[in-house]
Amino acid sequence: MAAIELRNISFCFSPPPPPLLRFGPPPPTEKPFALRNIDLRIADAKSTVILGPSGCGKTTLLKVIAGLYKPDSGQLFFDGEPVNTVPAGARRIGMVFQDYALYPHMDSETNITSYFLFRKKTRELTLKKKELFERTSALLEVDITYLLRRKPPKLSGGEKQRVAVGRCITREPRLFLLDEPFSNLDRGLREKYRHSLKKLLEHFRITTVYVTHDQVEAALLADDLVVMHEGRIEQAGPAREGFDRPKNKFVAGFLSLSSETVPINFLDGDLVSPALAGSVIGVRPDDIDMVPEGRGDIRNAIVTEVRPLMAHDRVLICADHRDALVHAKVKASPLPARGDTVNLAFARYFLFNKITERFEKKVENLTHRTA
Repeated sequence: MAAIELRNISFCFSPPPPPLLRFGPPPPTEKPFALRNIDLRIADAKSTVILGPSGCGKTTLLKVIAGLYKPDSGQLFFDGEPVNTVPAGARRIGMVFQDYALYPHMDSETNITSYFLFRKKTRELTLKKKELFERTSALLEVDITYLLRRKPPKLSGGEKQRVAVGRCITREPRLFLLDEPFSNLDRGLREKYRHSLKKLLEHFRITTVYVTHDQVEAALLADDLVVMHEGRIEQAGPAREGFDRPKNKFVAGFLSLSSETVPINFLDGDLVSPALAGSVIGVRPDDIDMVPEGRGDIRNAIVTEVRPLMAHDRVLICADHRDALVHAKVKASPLPARGDTVNLAFARYFLFNKITERFEKKVENLTHRTA
């Protein structure tokens, strides 16, 4: 296993050369994408998930760690040893990308144990190969005769994914890198294989860096969570910390475990209290409920939408308060209607600086805690 450290890592793609012939006005210049001054520690034997919107630099950072991209500046360390000049093949890394890159002429069992094909055969190595294969295939649920004898062209996407992961595990890598390996699978298979992968990583305790844009996947797999945006790390730390204490408005607005509504409502503080002028309130829809007249943080808001949710005891309401729209998951009884006036109370909310957008504090009101 390996502890990984990135110190002030920067990387920039070279801009494309200008066209030889050009007619009309010059096109607007675009800055090439870059990673900027990345500082990150990846704990030994833990799963670190890199999360962020498309194009934020997740895969680029993964390839820098793998040695596929050489950083323009900064230092990369494995267990305290600098590896900037160590080629990718010498870093003992297992990698799984979206296309899986299996050997098409080998069956599944040979693909899983392909690392041993290129090593001198000994009795000890044969026993080790057998042990690793049996443990890995059992955890990945690929120990089925018909599957192990099939070659990649005859495998489904989910089966290819399991074989690719198994191949990496039997290499006994010091570091495991995965770039959205479940993105090509349907929802049901993704959920099944996430749990299989979590079980496998806990069993082998391999240092893992996992790239995804799926927040539910991140919450399930992450010991530590790294949130990226436009080539920068916005927040890194224990997985729950990003939800409980987001460092800024971007992190708070990006992290969500529900696709049924907005991740968070942002409101000017003076809409709630003059004492909060100069701050922005961030309150999640799950932390808002209706309260009787004369109470609440927002009073006399007008309901503009009522929508049932998957959870049968909750509905989503949208309410207008002084031209600010508030989304809330409230109890279905009593059910409000469009045009009704409601009072909304916050069980907990975050305060952000209005100018810097940095987190200031978390406020909890236990008397308004929602069920």
